[in-house]
Amino acid sequence: MKNKFIATTYRFHTKDKNKFLVIGWFRENTIGNNELRVCLDKKKIHFTMEEKDFVGGAVKALDGLKVTKQYFLWIDLPKGWEACRNLQVMNFYEGEGGPALEISTKRLQHLQGKMAKYIDGGNLLSTGFRVSGWYIDDGTVELGLFDKSGKKYDAEIKRKRRSDVQKLYPENSADEIVGFEAVYKGDAPKKVIVHLESSTKKADFPITLVYSPLEKGAELFDKYYRKARAYYQQFGFKETVKRSIEKITVQDSINYKAWIRRNAPTAKMLQAQREAHFQYAPKISIVVPLYKTPENYLREFVQSVQAQTYKNWELCFSDGSGKDSPIEGVLNELTHKDPRIRVVYTGEQLQISENTNEALKIAAGDFIAFSDHDDLLAPDALYECVKALNEDRSIELLYTDEDKVDMKGKEFFMPHFKPDFNIDLLRCNNYICHLFVVKREILEQVGMLNPKFDGAQDYDFVLRCVEKSEHIHHIPKILYHWRAHKDSTAENPESKEYAFIAGGRAVQAHYARVGIDAEVMQTEYKGIYRSKYHLHGEPLISIIIPNKDHTEDLEKCISSIENKATYKNVEYIVVENNSEKEETFAYYKELEKKNPKAKVVFWDGTGFNYPAINNFGVEKAGGEYLLFLNNDTEIVNEDCLEELLGYCMREDVGAVGARLYYEDGSIQHAGVIVGLGGVAGHAFTDFPHESPGYFGRIVMAQDYSAVTAACMMMRKNVYEEVGGFDPQWAVAFNDVDLCLKIRKAGYLIVYNPYAELMHYESKSRGYEDNEEKVERFNSEIDNFMRVWKEFLDQGDPYYSPNLTLDKNDFSLRVK
Repeated sequence: MKNKFIATTYRFHTKDKNKFLVIGWFRENTIGNNELRVCLDKKKIHFTMEEKDFVGGAVKALDGLKVTKQYFLWIDLPKGWEACRNLQVMNFYEGEGGPALEISTKRLQHLQGKMAKYIDGGNLLSTGFRVSGWYIDDGTVELGLFDKSGKKYDAEIKRKRRSDVQKLYPENSADEIVGFEAVYKGDAPKKVIVHLESSTKKADFPITLVYSPLEKGAELFDKYYRKARAYYQQFGFKETVKRSIEKITVQDSINYKAWIRRNAPTAKMLQAQREAHFQYAPKISIVVPLYKTPENYLREFVQSVQAQTYKNWELCFSDGSGKDSPIEGVLNELTHKDPRIRVVYTGEQLQISENTNEALKIAAGDFIAFSDHDDLLAPDALYECVKALNEDRSIELLYTDEDKVDMKGKEFFMPHFKPDFNIDLLRCNNYICHLFVVKREILEQVGMLNPKFDGAQDYDFVLRCVEKSEHIHHIPKILYHWRAHKDSTAENPESKEYAFIAGGRAVQAHYARVGIDAEVMQTEYKGIYRSKYHLHGEPLISIIIPNKDHTEDLEKCISSIENKATYKNVEYIVVENNSEKEETFAYYKELEKKNPKAKVVFWDGTGFNYPAINNFGVEKAGGEYLLFLNNDTEIVNEDCLEELLGYCMREDVGAVGARLYYEDGSIQHAGVIVGLGGVAGHAFTDFPHESPGYFGRIVMAQDYSAVTAACMMMRKNVYEEVGGFDPQWAVAFNDVDLCLKIRKAGYLIVYNPYAELMHYESKSRGYEDNEEKVERFNSEIDNFMRVWKEFLDQGDPYYSPNLTLDKNDFSLRVK
């Protein structure tokens, strides 16, 4: 059958033992004219069906079609179903068809006794182990960790929201779906057993923490065998073979190997680079500290430098291995063969900063590049840097994208496609990292690496350099390959706790130098820092809330601020917009009567024009700061206003946005990418509540080109400077237009993930669900693309050109 129904999973309702759920999708992405029937021993039984957006985003069918819809079949099992033989889901088109899924009642009875849970996995830490997963809690479930002898491990258990699970278990509330992370500090067993037990069910899930090679292979085989067997039981041999081929051969946009093949320079291109002549050909000194470096890694690194298509370089080594260095012979050989390689010896064992500084002392280049001793440079790394310097001679700092390379130096993975210079992101994490190239004049101003920050000495150095530089250039190409070590901070964050502490101190020292009063704190994500700004004074914040009826939403919005927010110097400017219900106006009177901070003002325009409504509200506002807020929002954290205000008080910041959640806890807004979907779109929409996002970008404060005006704070003088909202954008893109005007005026737009709100989106206006609205929306798209054509053509500087504009998950661009 052409429009085949593919059942992907099935389970029992967690609260009704006679209700069974089958989830699946159609190849044509819709049920269309097909008919589904559910039979028990060939007798039709009742079921209801729901169409939902695919959890986790679209999937690709075998024929290349994208599937975005899935179907939930809630089946009512009749009394005595256990005495029957088989349950069938039948798929028909114009009377023809057959079984799409067949399950024996013995299998159903087995499933009925299963506990709803999933263990994501576990891993060793330097001080113990970590296990994570989720389960459905009926109020009686207890979790414990044991070894095979029954010894219990008292772990610290943190609960986490799992909005991804809630979409698959809609019959359960968010509180009943328990995501957890259990961390045990102490000696770890070879295998830990996760034990879950309720008043009626229990389950054990073994996690192997220490593998022998044979056990690892056996577990992988067992894992894939069980998956294949389950698929065979559902779909039969033919479909299982198809599925296996699909898994092996389908190249998705996230396939980095395929991306490399499409984007890496060819041999012909590299040869053309070798023959190129630059008008400006600066010498680049590559500075590298060595410490008992394995010979094969050292030779591979040197070979990657010697393979550079740009030849005016020198390689400056400092061997900090101490007396009787095991690599002295190799270094003598290398320097004898290539005079561009220089080495300094001190005869002493040196820490990382001291070692790097010794190499810096012998560097004579116009620009200094930094590398680790066991990594690899792409062959065009220096060429691309010099090419950029010839295009713009004012550049003082350069940095590039990077990826990881395995221990054999063969397989590349985990590419990091970075934004253009992003000071607030840099204050959260050293995203610049490699390859970093600095002009000698900047180096002379900031000085050498500081041993006080060993472990994060490069982070401190980068921060000092950007403080002195006005022209920082990002090359959006993978030009550096970071070798992945088991004990590196990239692979095992617990192994270098001192480095993360030093990183926090580096950011704190940076704030002290630039005069920002903020406290730097560690987060649960190693190497990611949170900055909490100290407020000076309590300026008045005018909170501008448009409203048309929907008084329950408005009441919830204002009450959340009144009852939860710790910042109290606010006023509420409720802009009445053509409400029709008598009770709305009665509510306004009661609101102003009981809350002296609230003022209702009446906009006399017609229709819906978000910019005009807000501009009218600003005219009535007395605050130094403006907070534009949708009436269908509710603050989550009590310091939400302080978080917004702290960033907004900076003179270089024009507007600040928040992290917004849908009602189920998933991400609604974590910044706006201009160009996404053709015009502009929210980053990471529908990501799980607890997800850190691409390289942690959901959980890090950073600069964006725009944020949503559903919650956006700015100084009133900045708003007036750029002329406020433009009424030509009646419904869509008015906030993006305003933010781009603010950026054009020289200010930053900051997304702060620690200002958190629920956003019950579009309750107050409705969707583009009729011809008039669709026409208006399309005209605003056309107008936006005309007004901001140059910006759209150049691309959003805070989003890599290597990432897709078709999805909001920061996946790789296909073409």
